Amino acid sequence: MKRNSKSGQSMTEYLLIIVLVALASLAIFAVFGDTIRAKLSGAITEMDSGDHAAAAQAAVSKDSKTFLKDLDKDGEK
Repeated sequence: MKRNSKSGQSMTEYLLIIVLVALASLAIFAVFGDTIRAKLSGAITEMDSGDHAAAAQAAVSKDSKTFLKDLDKDGEK
């Protein structure tokens, strides 16, 4: 009789790693959220000089907390 089954233990370890990576990415986004939005806005401006670029620049003018407060429940401004 072999009682050396570790499949449940390894699955738990993988889930813990996934949770830690998700929490770390949320923390990084919380710290660098405004910088990330500014970089993405610059990329949008470089690729598109139309209405999307103006909207991206307008969105960057606010900080993340204010921007998220101004969104409606469906995500529209």
